[in-house]
Amino acid sequence: MPRSLYFTGNGEVEVRERELPTPGEDEVLVRTERSAVSPGTEMLVYRGEVPTGMAADATIDALAGTFEFPLRYGYAAVGRVEEAGPGVDTSWEGREVFGFNPHESHFCAPVSDLLVVPDDCSAEEATFLPNVETAVNFLQDGAPRLGERVAVFGQGVVGLLTTALLGECPVSDLVTVDYYLSRRERSLELGADTALDPAAEDRDAGDRIRERLGGGDGTRNPDADRAAGADLTYELTGCPDALDSAVSATGYDGRVVVGSWYGTKPTELDLGGRFHRSRVSLESSQVSTIDPELRGRWSKDRRLSLAWEKLRDIGPERFVTHEFDVSEAGRAYELLDENPSEALGVIFEY
Repeated sequence: MPRSLYFTGNGEVEVRERELPTPGEDEVLVRTERSAVSPGTEMLVYRGEVPTGMAADATIDALAGTFEFPLRYGYAAVGRVEEAGPGVDTSWEGREVFGFNPHESHFCAPVSDLLVVPDDCSAEEATFLPNVETAVNFLQDGAPRLGERVAVFGQGVVGLLTTALLGECPVSDLVTVDYYLSRRERSLELGADTALDPAAEDRDAGDRIRERLGGGDGTRNPDADRAAGADLTYELTGCPDALDSAVSATGYDGRVVVGSWYGTKPTELDLGGRFHRSRVSLESSQVSTIDPELRGRWSKDRRLSLAWEKLRDIGPERFVTHEFDVSEAGRAYELLDENPSEALGVIFEY
């Protein structure tokens, strides 16, 4: 029987059987093989930390509802087309496709909403496409420049992918921050010059980064202080407290790109000290849209094409630490909730 994963309450999920859907005129029926959990967003949903009246994603038809329980969620499904609708060429049948679709064993979607998976890309690896596209978007929004010093807070899947892309850029220093040793080690393998444990010292990680990156001469020389710190900082932890450290890490006239979504978690910032005179810019970055300055030449299709290319370059399949049958989804979310240090990439099988 076809199965769908539902978030039913705070800390609760259910896998429910349902009728096999029938494809409409311009749709196909896809049998899912793999879908990836996006821990940042999905743990907010799992914990009930999202605004319930907010649209899940107004840009994706499969996620057109709100965040009210019960809801189906997820946006990284890969499977094979089993049946073409009346208005679809039968050559679609048998194709491996990617869909921004919730976790479920079968789904119908217009062919215009699906992406054909390249022959040299496995189903498991293809589930990382949204994460890679997000990382591409972060670099386009942050626009790292030649010789800049960059810091990345958070080395989950998206943080590691962002680090990998930054590792290809001609930046002068790349510093990553994460509580978990395994993630810090991965970031060094992907191109980071330094990986810091925010709990290793009593001092704030942001202060340590600013000192490490052109730390000045210990005097009150304003020119030395302006030279210190990151030119560009990414906050990708999903933890509101990290934003204060990210601001602290950033030097005079630097940029902070906030890729985290905090949901309903409040954010408290200390903007009364150095920030007041530092001209630091805070910018939100979210993959559903493209920077207005880039829209003249960049489209969603062009960015996705680049994401496929970078996905194959990076090989994020190596980030998979756990695979669960979708019937064991409850165990997967419990693992991510209670033991995040043990899990990185989590995949559902069908």
